[in-house]
Amino acid sequence: QVPLVESGGGLVQAGGSLRLSCAASGRAIYNSYMAWFRQTPGKEREFVAAIRRSDDSTDYSHSAKGRFTISRDNAKNMVYLQINSLKPEDSAVYVCAARYMDAPFEARAAAYSDWGQGTQVTVSS
Repeated sequence: QVPLVESGGGLVQAGGSLRLSCAASGRAIYNSYMAWFRQTPGKEREFVAAIRRSDDSTDYSHSAKGRFTISRDNAKNMVYLQINSLKPEDSAVYVCAARYMDAPFEARAAAYSDWGQGTQVTVSS
């Protein structure tokens, strides 16, 4: 079962922007702690951003802060990741994740129960 489905990835030039979307079918996003991770072959899964259910506050990795924005649309039951000023090192499969219990900050992949299949982002230099 894949309750989360990502979209919006593609091939862009450095400096461009993308907005990734995550559609939830198995849970209510408004009642979930949502996050984005990215995966690259040969590297560990990397936390990117998260948004809390309790107060809608957001958390970002150091590399994402300033260029990445996570947000949610409860009416559409979707979460988004806006990426600006893309760099070649941002190239990865971006994966949406969810957990029911809220957390002050949760960057551990093992703490998330639901995952999508990911959407590929490729940035050319």
